[in-house]
Amino acid sequence: MKPMRILFISIEGNTRNFVENLTAYAQKRHNQDPTNPLVVGKEISDQTDFATETEPYFVTVPTYLDGGDGIGSGVTELLTTTLGEYIGYGTNATLCLGIIGSGNKNFNAQYCLTAKRYSRMFHVPFLADYELRGTDRDVQRIYADMVTRNQEVQPQP
Repeated sequence: MKPMRILFISIEGNTRNFVENLTAYAQKRHNQDPTNPLVVGKEISDQTDFATETEPYFVTVPTYLDGGDGIGSGVTELLTTTLGEYIGYGTNATLCLGIIGSGNKNFNAQYCLTAKRYSRMFHVPFLADYELRGTDRDVQRIYADMVTRNQEVQPQP
């Protein structure tokens, strides 16, 4: 079974930490039962050369916004636009299986707004969310969500 790929951008390290925990959890599950897929992360940054993706992937993105209330206009995405541009590069969006959002629930309607916008923009499901660095339960839940979505889109023989 091929590993599940996850593209991400990490500004303050929270998303990177979450992906590291998700990868470690997947490895533990795989060690217990080799039919459980691994997770491989690929960090996208302003220094990343855009490339054409050739394998399906998931995305996890934090929310950093300026202005607005998250509902109306006036919101400007900050710091994460490179990931959106990467997904939109060439045919990359066609291989995206789902978007996972992170944020701070203190920001109410803006919580995971970037992920929700990417979901609409690229016509892929908003798969799951977690707050800040996520918890062990978030890692387990999101891994299960990824496995389910992966099997829906790419049934195994």
